Amino acid sequence: MRARTCSAPLLLLLLLLSACATMDPSPGELEDPSPPSPRLANLQRAAQYPWTDDGKCVVREASNEWPILAQRCFHALDRDRVRFRDVTKRCAVASVDAAAPAVVTLCVFAAPEIVVGAVIAISAVVVAAAIQEGIDAYQRNASRERAKPKAQTQPAQEPLAKRTPKPKGSPTGDIFPPPPETTLRRPSCEPFPVRHAGEDVPHNQCADQFPPNRYPGMDVFVGGERFDALQVGVRVLWEIKTHRFDTYPDFIQEREIEKEVEQLTKELAAARACGYDFVVGVSTQAHKDALREALPGLNVVVTGCTR
Repeated sequence: MRARTCSAPLLLLLLLLSACATMDPSPGELEDPSPPSPRLANLQRAAQYPWTDDGKCVVREASNEWPILAQRCFHALDRDRVRFRDVTKRCAVASVDAAAPAVVTLCVFAAPEIVVGAVIAISAVVVAAAIQEGIDAYQRNASRERAKPKAQTQPAQEPLAKRTPKPKGSPTGDIFPPPPETTLRRPSCEPFPVRHAGEDVPHNQCADQFPPNRYPGMDVFVGGERFDALQVGVRVLWEIKTHRFDTYPDFIQEREIEKEVEQLTKELAAARACGYDFVVGVSTQAHKDALREALPGLNVVVTGCTR
């Protein structure tokens, strides 16, 4: 088993990501009216490399930015079949670290942009089955969306006060036609169980066993949002986080909290609107402290669930 390198120095990733984030886009990028989906771009990039887990980690993390995906799935990369070269020399700052080779390797792989010659597969790579399935599913969905008829613009209706009254007995009915229905239906507050999203077994086990879950093996939709569990016997909805937050560099921790705050704010609002309490379960005290600092009123508990 390879040692995971999630403890890469903050300075390394911060310098790398900051430098790439400030690069000017190429003229072609400026002219492209429909940039590709970040998820599809990540899947296509990951398809170039060999994976020991058949690409399952990549599919699970594909909606994140590439540096975060690379950080979380680096342990599943078949590094015996890949060579890394610090072409841009950005990663050389890590040489002062005792774990310099591993740190530089992760730094090169996590670079937001694709650098020619930086990561090279030394043998033929067959696209991992899970990644190919993810690409195919995305393309099928995109094809269905393109095939949907576009909504046609309705002509503006004449104000009610200016309409010509229709004579009684008109075959079209009343004097004035009924106004169009404009009231939107509110998302249902009834819990609707659905299969757990993804195949993250430790996460799903924690969601089923810790609250414990009223619907084992199921997530639940309430108020238009998806929750990991509805607790047995009480009106409490749960969101479960099992990643080892305390092993991430500071910069990655900050990005993770920003993303989670956006997600948890929506879930908290949906739960309260439907009369449910809302609890977030995390694996470490460091993760709890970071969430409570960002959202002081949030109910966060340490589950101790491990990966």
